[in-house]
Amino acid sequence: MEESRSVAAGRQQGRRPSLMAKLFRGVSDRSGHRLLLAINYGLLLVGTLSSSILLRFYYIHGGSSRWLTTLIQSSAFPILLLPIFFSSNASSHLFSTFTPKLLLLCVSIGLLNGVNNLLISWGISYLPLSTSSLILSSQLAFTLLLSVLLVRQTITFINLNCVILLTLSAILLAVGSDSDRPDGTTKLQFFMGFFATLGASLLFALYLPLVQLVYQGLSKYKTVMEMQVIMQASATVFALVGMMAGGGVAEVRKDMRKERGGFDLGLRVYWGTVAATAVCWQMCFMGTAGLVFLTSSLNSGVCMTALLSLNVLGGVVVFGDAFGAEKAVSLVLCLWAFSSYLYGEYRSREREVEDQEECKEMVRLGSESTGDADGGEGEGQHGGSLV
Repeated sequence: MEESRSVAAGRQQGRRPSLMAKLFRGVSDRSGHRLLLAINYGLLLVGTLSSSILLRFYYIHGGSSRWLTTLIQSSAFPILLLPIFFSSNASSHLFSTFTPKLLLLCVSIGLLNGVNNLLISWGISYLPLSTSSLILSSQLAFTLLLSVLLVRQTITFINLNCVILLTLSAILLAVGSDSDRPDGTTKLQFFMGFFATLGASLLFALYLPLVQLVYQGLSKYKTVMEMQVIMQASATVFALVGMMAGGGVAEVRKDMRKERGGFDLGLRVYWGTVAATAVCWQMCFMGTAGLVFLTSSLNSGVCMTALLSLNVLGGVVVFGDAFGAEKAVSLVLCLWAFSSYLYGEYRSREREVEDQEECKEMVRLGSESTGDADGGEGEGQHGGSLV
């Protein structure tokens, strides 16, 4: 009845809700849910594979400002306002569902995200892309542990196997670090990058279940996007303050002077790289947040881990990163962990479907037997139930 009234009201107003509005105001429809899920998978795929490559490209060609790359990772958040605006109607104002508590949570998570961005910048500035991607893959182990503690994720043999394999992968990279150190990078700088990236994977793993906790009870994808705007704006403020206080402005000026050891491909490529990297990072974060909302923090972490494994190959192909035995075994362990997890999830979903079908069959048989009994009792039984 309410649905028919809303349709009639929409016709009276002279326009029907757009597809974007239907998607972002709610995801109860199965086809809409699948479409929104596909969009977020696409955002995560393109954003993850492109953002890390572009960030490493910046450093390889003479870029030096870690505060700038920290700012880049969150500063494109205004583009999220466009789909939010077009999905809103006259009766729903932007950020109208926000409470002071929700606003404080978003700001706090955004600042945590800003620290995570800084650690990623430090790691990528000192490590080959393939190495940093493999280290970041360890976030799945942290995500599982924190999901168990924060959102009561169930531990299974498949989950535990995944954690062990990814932990072994990170240890193997640390042991074989000498053969993977880029030219001009000292051993101290390499280990600074290693532990900064490991810290980033831990913070990102904390970010995923925290976001899942905040998303519980939400029914509109539009609210998720609004929360992302607040989080990314907070991370941007963190980066701007750090840039002003930490000499980031002077570093950008140095980048812009090609003849003095700055970015060696010219200003046009420099600013093009900065803009493209900012957009790709925003796609990555939006895809991650969308998957947490539509599925779970652990599922989002698994998808991110799989794409980071592809980034390993991207580093080898695009930048010619060394691909020794340690890195090869580490990649195999990552893919093994990811594949076993996917298989476990597939089997779990099959069992859930089978259980649901059994429950439906039992309910049907129970209702039939109850109907037969009622038919034999006569009308007196119905009269008694009304009392």
